[in-house]
Amino acid sequence: MRWGGSRLAICWKLALREMRGGLSGFYIFLACIALGTGAIAAVNSVSRAITGAIASQGQEILAGDMRFELDNREATAEEMVFLKSLGDVSISTSLRSMARVADGSEQGLVEIKAVDDAYPLYGMFEADPDRPLDDLLRPDGDVFGAVAAPLLLDRLGIVLGDEVLVGNARLRLTGAVASEPDLASEGFGFAPRLLMSREALAATGLVQTGSLVEHGYKIRLEGAQQPAAIQARAASEFPNAGWSIRTSDRAAPSLTENVERFSQFLTLVGLTALIVGGVGVANAVRAYLDTKRTTIATFKCLGAPAGTVTTIYLIQILLLAAVGILIGLVIGTIAPFVAIRFLEGVLPVPREIAFYPGALATAALFGLLITFAFSILPLGHSREVPATALFREQSFEGSGLPSWPYQLAAAAALAALAAIAILTAEDSFVASIFLGAVAFAFLLLRLVAWGIAALARRSPRVHSPALRLAIGNIHRPGALTPSVVLSLGLGLALLVTLALIDGNLRRQLTGRMAEQAPNFFFVDIQSSERDGFLDILRRHSPDGTINQVPMLRGRITALNGEDVSRMEVPPGGRWVLRGDRGITYEETLPENSSLTKGDWWAADYEGEPLVSFSAEEGGELGLELGDTVTVNVLGRNITARIANFRQVEWESLSINFVMVFSPNTFRGAPHAWLATLSDPAASTAEEATILRDVTNAYPTITSVRVKDAIDIVDRLMGQLATAIRAAAAVALVASVLVLSGALAAGNRARTHDAVILKTLGGTRSLLIRAFSYEYVILGAATAVFALAAGGISAWYIVSRIMNLQSVFLPDVAAMTIVAALVLTVGIGLIGTWRILGQKAAPVLREL
Repeated sequence: MRWGGSRLAICWKLALREMRGGLSGFYIFLACIALGTGAIAAVNSVSRAITGAIASQGQEILAGDMRFELDNREATAEEMVFLKSLGDVSISTSLRSMARVADGSEQGLVEIKAVDDAYPLYGMFEADPDRPLDDLLRPDGDVFGAVAAPLLLDRLGIVLGDEVLVGNARLRLTGAVASEPDLASEGFGFAPRLLMSREALAATGLVQTGSLVEHGYKIRLEGAQQPAAIQARAASEFPNAGWSIRTSDRAAPSLTENVERFSQFLTLVGLTALIVGGVGVANAVRAYLDTKRTTIATFKCLGAPAGTVTTIYLIQILLLAAVGILIGLVIGTIAPFVAIRFLEGVLPVPREIAFYPGALATAALFGLLITFAFSILPLGHSREVPATALFREQSFEGSGLPSWPYQLAAAAALAALAAIAILTAEDSFVASIFLGAVAFAFLLLRLVAWGIAALARRSPRVHSPALRLAIGNIHRPGALTPSVVLSLGLGLALLVTLALIDGNLRRQLTGRMAEQAPNFFFVDIQSSERDGFLDILRRHSPDGTINQVPMLRGRITALNGEDVSRMEVPPGGRWVLRGDRGITYEETLPENSSLTKGDWWAADYEGEPLVSFSAEEGGELGLELGDTVTVNVLGRNITARIANFRQVEWESLSINFVMVFSPNTFRGAPHAWLATLSDPAASTAEEATILRDVTNAYPTITSVRVKDAIDIVDRLMGQLATAIRAAAAVALVASVLVLSGALAAGNRARTHDAVILKTLGGTRSLLIRAFSYEYVILGAATAVFALAAGGISAWYIVSRIMNLQSVFLPDVAAMTIVAALVLTVGIGLIGTWRILGQKAAPVLREL
């Protein structure tokens, strides 16, 4: 009979009829599919909710339709005429400085934002108390109003109504920041916000030649003007302006990119959980078919073609998978509603949560492909095994791989899965490496399982009956070894990798990096202040090391004459081209650097401008020796030729720059100075004295205590690590489910073994010891693999990608071994305890 609608209809009816018995044996199957699908659907739904909010609320996030940003200089009269011709303009100025309590007893770093009366053009600024911003910032005599982040009040030990000193100005804190509409578009800040008027900023005296200042010109466009046309006009009329232009449809590109990258990582972890769950799918399908041996034999004896039998059970499996996928999609649908409660106030969130069919469809497709790929191989066995063998044998074990069409179908499903994951990823290369590592881990785990069984088979005879029985169970036909190693190995290896990366990064921050880092960075040191400033440092820290370099700010506008805004740049190099960069000039090679290509210029060099570029970042941008880099500094475009590349030790936290120019490039250009103080012997009290004296003597110098910055980064990493651990926990839960399913699938054979051994005189104590030994051996072997695989993966990421020192952490090793043993022995004994109480007679009658 040919395949057609009638045969498919018959298969459909038989499949539904046979499913009337319920979902017994498929609860773990459903849990694996629901967990993996739900994780992917949830992560992608939340990601799209956030990125959608950034896109839809672009005007509020940017506080304008367009923003023109200039570094270290204000717009000229001609530029202001151009900007005002576009529509309403709001001007804001941002910089970092020190805020001091009026009596000089406490001081702290602040992110200053000075705004005009037009701010904000879109969105609402909210403060506590809820009063108009103009009222909060209004001066009272020579004292200006200011609004501060609550964190600043806590750090300085002050309350609303108190006064602080910033530069040469006195400010009264009239309110606390509750909501700042354009905060997300201005990037991450290391210090609390202090909002003031532009008149107050002028009174501080902080804006001087060479100061690190950003001037933002936010515009509410009039009429039907197109941002693209305005950008082209700005580039044509002011080719040397050097301003960065952003539009409301890309209000926060860095935030969007970071959300998408983190979402990609969590999606890949969720996909790993789904792939691990695929092992559980295969186990469940195999166990289910084993219980249907007589039914399959009956079908074949009645003349049903092998393809019909396979189709009947494939329909059943896909229907069950649909139930698991539906549960996962419900989780993914609900996730944005839950996430918004935790993310509101931290990230832009949608005002109204919507459904994200694209994210749900991707998760559903992943779930279907995993189910098909991992179920088609055991289904193929039901086609290949003859009816007589089904009546005679206990299970499908030992029947080898199915015929090539089934192997090809499984390979095609996995290839489609990988292709979709790579094509939908933010970074296709990272996704390819990740999936390749998972595939390699699967292959390696198969070899590990084979190796454990081979060693058990060749092990010398032991005297302990329980241990001898355990070793035999490891290598016998139908042993649990492959299932246990596969189910636990990948989840534990992923957990070890993430734990080692997190541990190494924290070790760098709190250990080696903190020890190497200077005590202070001092920014915006004017040439007229250098001598007095250095006297203070030498007086308080006579044994300290002081490094100082000239400091300018510049924005890369072109590489080899090509506008960087029109270039496709790999993700690793985008940060160099986004925003302004600190630059300097040096006669000699800076400390903490080594040449990798080219030669350093002579001390008296007077030729064309030359630049030394960081080797890693230059490689990301595809730069070579002799290429040109155009940088806009103080409104002038300067083009320099790359003379050499340097290996920069960023982890030292010393003074380092992506670009170091030859001295003749900026001869005569006004600039400030950057300095560091390194004194390992300085106590916390001595550091506080240095900070207080420098700030009081030179209020316009910005002092950054490096330990405070490291603490902030450490807290951020802790928050990220929590999210990463939660994602890894999903993969580990999937591993536990698969392990439980594998043990449950083997309980039928275990029941026969237990009954026979008990009939031959074996005691319950002997059997428990035997099964415990078996689970301990398998758990320990799997833990060793997880340590090796996770250690190698973490070493590669930390040392090769992050360029940091990587060490093996013994506590992670101990945690992994304990986790593996607890899971295998605990779950194994829970499942085994029940079968030890089985009555012998019913089981013996089936043999």
